Amino acid sequence: MANRVRQIANHLDMSVTAETWDAVPLAPPDSIFKLTAAYKDDAFPQKVNLGVGAYRDDNGKPWVLPVVKKATSILLSDESIDHEYLPITGLAEFTAAAAKLILGPQSPAIAEKRAVSVQTISGTGANHLGALFLSRFYNWGDQPKKVWLSNPTWANHHAIFKNVGIEPVEYPYYDPKTIGLDYTGLLNALGNASPRSVFLLHACAHNPTGVDPTRDQWKKIAETILEKKHFVFFDCAYQGFASGDLDNDAWAVRHFIERGVPLLVCQSFAKNAGLYGERVGALHIVPPNKENADKVKSQLSVLQRSEISNPPAHGARLVSLILNNPDLFEEWKKDIQTMAGRIIDMRKELFNILTTDLKTPGNWDHIVNQIGMF
Repeated sequence: MANRVRQIANHLDMSVTAETWDAVPLAPPDSIFKLTAAYKDDAFPQKVNLGVGAYRDDNGKPWVLPVVKKATSILLSDESIDHEYLPITGLAEFTAAAAKLILGPQSPAIAEKRAVSVQTISGTGANHLGALFLSRFYNWGDQPKKVWLSNPTWANHHAIFKNVGIEPVEYPYYDPKTIGLDYTGLLNALGNASPRSVFLLHACAHNPTGVDPTRDQWKKIAETILEKKHFVFFDCAYQGFASGDLDNDAWAVRHFIERGVPLLVCQSFAKNAGLYGERVGALHIVPPNKENADKVKSQLSVLQRSEISNPPAHGARLVSLILNNPDLFEEWKKDIQTMAGRIIDMRKELFNILTTDLKTPGNWDHIVNQIGMF
């Protein structure tokens, strides 16, 4: 009888309610994708989309790379392809070829079997998995978990690291007075940071400034990082797309590996293969020896399993086919040169219009000195 009375009392207690999510704050929309949506809704015929960084042709339309069309046709006619799960760490033929592309086919890290490569949900997924791995396993010592990000950087970097418990802090990068690199400020930040700090560096075509260090500057940056025993978190979203040369755009990453800088690399095929919606990417971590590489891969597999179980297959198969087929690879390089070359030509044209045609006051050299889409 007493239990029945308590049940009735609990039923009548209106102060206890089921969850209604009333306390959830309304988040603002993503600024970039909000701008893209506004662009699509605008009926003005001469509108220009300054939102998401995606390549467009002369008609303002998305461009499906001819080599991607060819690779898609080959896959569609391959009766051996099924829709089974990929391994947790991804399609092995893809990750191996992707590692050679960014680290170099003669990379000591690959030759010594100490490069760990995992397929990810494009570059964003690689950034997240890399950040999550560092949050769990990097030896932070008695220091708080922090990552140094360039000021400015891709806006999503801040959210990605905050979501795994790593506090973003900024180092000087862009100098508005020169519209170029604040090289002194960058070196000072590297030199003054606590030993073993984590620095995120853009491998090429810095987003959003388009300002990259020179090779000599990269060399000095690597020296300073080695002196302070820092860890480098490379983000490479534009290999080939920046200069039109895959090897040129990977130079900084390869130089750092040759110098023995502790690092990881986030790699995306969204831009350079035009596979924005397929979400094809990879995370590469380079420990000092194979024994540690095996341990790192085992933990990356555990983390990946709990988040996405298995990466998607189609985009990885497309890129794997292109990277591993010599004829398709050469076609892809031509497609990359088409895109990068057009961007470079547009920069030159804009520069000429501002200086020669319109005689606009001021110095506009930065338009042709910067690189990439930004």
